[in-house]
Amino acid sequence: MKSKTSKLLHEVAGKPMLSYAVSAAAALDPENLVVVVGHQRDQVVAHLERLSEQLTTAVQDQQLGTGHAVACGLAELGDLEGDIVVTYADVPMLAGDTLRQLVAVHRGHHNAVTVMTARVEDPTGYGRIIRDNDAVTGIVEDRDATDEQRAISEINSGIYVFDAATLREGLASLTTDNDQGEMYLTDIVKFCHERSQRVGAHLVEDIWQTEGVNDRIQLARMNQEMQRRIRDAWMRKGVTMVDPSSTFIDVDVDLAQDVILHPGVILQGATTIGEGAVIGPSTTLMDVEVGAGAEVIRTHGSFAVIGEGANVGPFAYLRPGTILGADGKIGSFVETKNAQIAAGAKVPHLSYVGDAIVEEQVNIGAGTIFANYDGVHKSKTRVGKAAFVGSNSVLVAPVDVGAGALVAAGSTITDDVPPGSLGVARGRQRNVEGWVAKGRPDSKQAAAAAESDGTVHPAVLESREKKA
Repeated sequence: MKSKTSKLLHEVAGKPMLSYAVSAAAALDPENLVVVVGHQRDQVVAHLERLSEQLTTAVQDQQLGTGHAVACGLAELGDLEGDIVVTYADVPMLAGDTLRQLVAVHRGHHNAVTVMTARVEDPTGYGRIIRDNDAVTGIVEDRDATDEQRAISEINSGIYVFDAATLREGLASLTTDNDQGEMYLTDIVKFCHERSQRVGAHLVEDIWQTEGVNDRIQLARMNQEMQRRIRDAWMRKGVTMVDPSSTFIDVDVDLAQDVILHPGVILQGATTIGEGAVIGPSTTLMDVEVGAGAEVIRTHGSFAVIGEGANVGPFAYLRPGTILGADGKIGSFVETKNAQIAAGAKVPHLSYVGDAIVEEQVNIGAGTIFANYDGVHKSKTRVGKAAFVGSNSVLVAPVDVGAGALVAAGSTITDDVPPGSLGVARGRQRNVEGWVAKGRPDSKQAAAAAESDGTVHPAVLESREKKA
């Protein structure tokens, strides 16, 4: 991967490949689940510790092949009996149901070994399955195959079920006497065939379930296919995607019926979207809960809640801890953080609302800043029910604006405003008559002033009369 991050922790549709592998294996409800770790194992083990499944790790200090890796894993379990499934951590499409089918075939045919196979158009590079009717007699690596064997389209996935005793005996027979100096797990198939033990195959139609990821090109292809499947599944359940090719949805996202996703939507993590909500265009939501009927346009949000019927954007930034109530509004060029904005409250334009409690029916004027940080501490601001904060105001936390109170436009509020009061904190206006004619006599402003009769414009008069 050419990366400081373990290959297994690179993500497909929002989850590390390793997580998919563990989930698929855990779907078998096994008595033991062992993950063999080697390269960059500190990262891998740290991730495994965060998963809910009960598992054991085994260390492969030297990478001496697939047979050696399985032997390292088996050494952690003692003298087991029964069936042992071997799978890989870089096959994210592999499903738990498919592994259950593989085990059922293995048991139904009383096989010593059962290998999962697939048919591909171009089998170059894969091991070929050599059959005698329904029995597998061997697996030939591409570099060792004859021209006739290379024409075989059925390939080895590397995923097996073994009888435990057979696996132990087969591992004991493996050597590193080959070009790679490795212990090949595939040699156990030959070992069983020579001892007349039955080796079967389970052919899967979905070849993506056998596809591994070894570089970033294959990772991109895997993501592309996973996205196609996720989008198709949601559209079949009643979600509209205006341009599916520009829509990206993580595997753990949940969408309700009649959701509409416009172009450029990215839904990540455990985001949930309620019935009839409209998202986008150009919106990214990570771990965000969106209520039914809400509309979110050109917005970036994370770890936030958007209530039913609420309206967000365009160009809004919802940081963690934002909670917007039903029918509330966070408008254009508004940033919120750790802010509870109640039902029906509005922050329509050009504001920063941080560490705040904004109660029902409040209106926050354009350009308002909740000054929540004094350089050392973050403090809270509360704006009470139906209060009104005028444009271009600064609320210096901690401060409480009471219910029904008003803050005059342009004020810097440092003290509480009691309920029903008007808070004004600004310098008085002073007009210097004739300043333009004296200070800028040749300017266009001076010329315009000279043409004016000095009366107030009718539109301003009308507005004053309405206010009165």
